[in-house]
Amino acid sequence: MLFTASTVKDSPENTRFFVAANLASGVDHMVVFLDDPRDPVQQDVAAELAAHPHVTCIPTDRAWWQGDRPNRLNVRQRINANLVVALLADVPDAQWVVHVDGDEVVHADADALASVPPDTGALWLSPLEAVSTLEAPQRPTLFKRLLEAEDLQLLTVLGVLDAPTNQAYFHGHVLGKSGVRPRAGLHLTLHDSVHPDGRRLRSPERFEHPGLSVLHYDAVSGQEFIRKWTAMVAAGPTSLRPDRAPVAMALRSLVGKGLDPAVAETYLRAVYERTTQDAVETLADLRLLEQVDPTLGTHRPAELSAATRSALEQGLDRLREEPKRPFHINHSEPEAAEEAGTLDRLRRRIGRSQA
Repeated sequence: MLFTASTVKDSPENTRFFVAANLASGVDHMVVFLDDPRDPVQQDVAAELAAHPHVTCIPTDRAWWQGDRPNRLNVRQRINANLVVALLADVPDAQWVVHVDGDEVVHADADALASVPPDTGALWLSPLEAVSTLEAPQRPTLFKRLLEAEDLQLLTVLGVLDAPTNQAYFHGHVLGKSGVRPRAGLHLTLHDSVHPDGRRLRSPERFEHPGLSVLHYDAVSGQEFIRKWTAMVAAGPTSLRPDRAPVAMALRSLVGKGLDPAVAETYLRAVYERTTQDAVETLADLRLLEQVDPTLGTHRPAELSAATRSALEQGLDRLREEPKRPFHINHSEPEAAEEAGTLDRLRRRIGRSQA
């Protein structure tokens, strides 16, 4: 079974899509930590998730954190993900744990998962980023993939990009997401699988395959951009790509001014148009986009056995009374994408696909 671990604060509508799309696209069971359970909207989300047979919902209230809630969202996410890895270490049904955010969907081909060598303890999901338009009538089904140097240079010459890099092309992360076998003795950061000493796994230590990807709905419209960044500002300090830090700083300044909502939205939209809106028609003309609708996935999530459900519930009950800081895992290198490494991974994937 493939499990996911997520730390979420979102609307009921977005959370429903998040759960349905993941379960249709390869996930069997989702462990969802609600990051702000006192919020009335999150209480509605908690009620829906608690009734879902393929979701374990954990409101992370003061009792959960034992009075020691980390200020940084990234730290809370890492703690929760590695707590799930530890919980499932002795559960025979649990083959993988993947850490995904609330705006991400695991897109895992069953044959690709079946082809992972039994002695390989980690896998990598390459990123596909949903295109962003000012007025999105529905969830987009067009996605950007990581590009080779030639296409990046073409987009730069055409004026679509400021620089010929995937970091300039993607508005969110270019690192993808990782999964680990719970019994492999490995841990998870926001994007990587790591050894106990913090060393990140890279190919061939981790499994990479064109049939394994993560769909990232970073900011699919101007409205979603405003909602997401406003929520991130309220969630406390968070680590961002260096090139996105100025955007976060500008938005914190804008949100913190207490402007009239209509005035604030005008300038939030201006930030969106200058930093995030995609030239979708150009990208489509150049055949640089992929069509994916995760809700049309045919995966049927496996049911938790009675033994697995019992082990999960008992483990959670035990861990509620324990401090959570020991589950925080970092890596020994800065979490920033290096363009050369990203392209090397892309070339390997393309080579395997052609073979």
